[in-house]
Parts: sequence; structure tokens; C-alpha cells
Amino acid sequence: MNNQRKVPLRKCVATGEMKPKKELVRIVRSKEGEVSVDPTGKKNGRGAYLSLDKDAILQAKKKNVLANHLQVKIEDSIYEELLQLAEKENH
Repeated sequence: MNNQRKVPLRKCVATGEMKPKKELVRIVRSKEGEVSVDPTGKKNGRGAYLSLDKDAILQAKKKNVLANHLQVKIEDSIYEELLQLAEKENH
């Protein structure tokens, strides 16, 4: 019997790639319309997954995919935070 647990995959909203959840970061819009980066993936609300990759983050910003996905304006500070996370992750 195969006991290996299936790796949960999520789709990056910027690149459309399916990746293991731990390689992605979740961005959440709460019921109140607040947007936050959710590194734990546990916050309630509408979530969008994004690759922890500078290019994917910049692509998402340029195309405004997060705003479309979460149907709310995304502040630049969110992208700053994502870029800092990606920096840390890749060093």
C-alpha cells in the first residue's frame, strides 16, 4: 500500500502553473475587503496563490491578476511584502 500523502497543488494566478502549496504564497481578501499576505495559508477569506518568485510577482502586478482574482484593489505594499518574501525564500 502506498502511504505517501499527496502533495497539495495550487495554481499560481500569475503563471497558471500548478505547484506544491509550499512553493506558493497565499494572498487573502477578508470579508471586510482587507487584503493581506497569508504565509500560513490559514486565514479565512478569498485566497489567491502566487509563486514565491520575483518574476511571477511582477507579472501579477503588471497584469493586475490579484486585483481581478480577489475583486479588490491591491496596494503596492502587498507587492512589496511579496517581493521581500521571495527574496528571503530564494536566499
